[in-house]
Amino acid sequence: MPTTSDSIESTSKAGTVTKLPEAERFQTDGVLTISAAHAVHDTYTAFLAPLLPAFIANLSLSKTEAGILTVFVQGPSLLQPFIGHLADRVSLRYLVILAPSVTAAMMSLLGVAPGYGALALLLMVAGLSSASLHAVAPVIAGNLSGRRLGRGMGFWMVGGELGRTLGPIVIVSAVRLLGLEGTPWLMIGGFLASAILYVRLKDVPTQPANAGQGLPWRQALRSMGPLLLPLVGIIVARSFMTRSLTTYLPTFLSEEGADLWLAGASLSLLEAGGVVGALLGGTMSDRLGRRLVLFVSMLITPLLMFAFLTTDGWLQFPLLLTMGFTALSVTPVLMALVQESFSENRALANGVYMSFSFILGSAVVVVLGAMGDLFGLRLAFTASAVITLLGLPLILLLPRK
Repeated sequence: MPTTSDSIESTSKAGTVTKLPEAERFQTDGVLTISAAHAVHDTYTAFLAPLLPAFIANLSLSKTEAGILTVFVQGPSLLQPFIGHLADRVSLRYLVILAPSVTAAMMSLLGVAPGYGALALLLMVAGLSSASLHAVAPVIAGNLSGRRLGRGMGFWMVGGELGRTLGPIVIVSAVRLLGLEGTPWLMIGGFLASAILYVRLKDVPTQPANAGQGLPWRQALRSMGPLLLPLVGIIVARSFMTRSLTTYLPTFLSEEGADLWLAGASLSLLEAGGVVGALLGGTMSDRLGRRLVLFVSMLITPLLMFAFLTTDGWLQFPLLLTMGFTALSVTPVLMALVQESFSENRALANGVYMSFSFILGSAVVVVLGAMGDLFGLRLAFTASAVITLLGLPLILLLPRK
């Protein structure tokens, strides 16, 4: 497939304008293709949070048991470093192509799962599919982004945020129209997406020019230590804020008196703000620096959470939109930081980061669920804002470039 590149040019000292080499240009068609795959895939993974109130009611689950369901879907992310290490050496194009259909099938069957064990099995298979996509596809997008890595990661995250925006609306609307037993029909969209991706990705390069020439995996992991130490702390601090909203927001609003559709729609509003934030966050970090954008996000988002908890009704919706913008704008920033820090082992580094992000996020979800059972979700949300503020000093330990 021919690719469209932005007309990035450089000017020499003599004033001669020259085009950048292909590898340094932003290849729009390829990046958009990968971002579209992300959007379709994450539309289906976004089904879980809006369905948690129904599972809690129908299966008599505690909030902790409901939160553990996220561990089943995100636990396979432990495999992402291994998948990424392999992707640095061989093409794993078909993992990206198949991911939307496999995830769509598993997540669409959640509504007819007969019990907790069946839910766990479906979510584990969806988690394996998701781990494959998130280990391989961001690196492909980064390879196609040239010098504008932050912008490329912004496009990648826009795809994910679009999916997570549409997902809650799709599933709560399907439940309202078809009932839980009608949700399997939704998997058709994933099958169509994989068919389209098969055609669109056949000529898109999936590996960097230096594929197979990176550091051995043990040496590469050791070299990541200085960056990973503060990064893990930042992931944990941010996870309390982002996971409280993206996992328990529908449940919190349901307990406050909202019906299932309105609670699910509120999550879509949050993610809609994240769509804009993801695109602008990555682009701004290319110009202003990764650390500055990250610091502003982690400072403002908790303040907005405090305001959200002191209001009610329709006043909460503008705050959700703004929180989505600030809270979800820095994921592409962190991904760009990781990939540019380890350019010889991009897929391995991305896999390590994504693995930490998913696994630590899952652990935080369980902690938040337990706090919700013991003290209520309102106190859990308040604690999340405080913990995020405590993570601000860790940003100073990140590299400036």
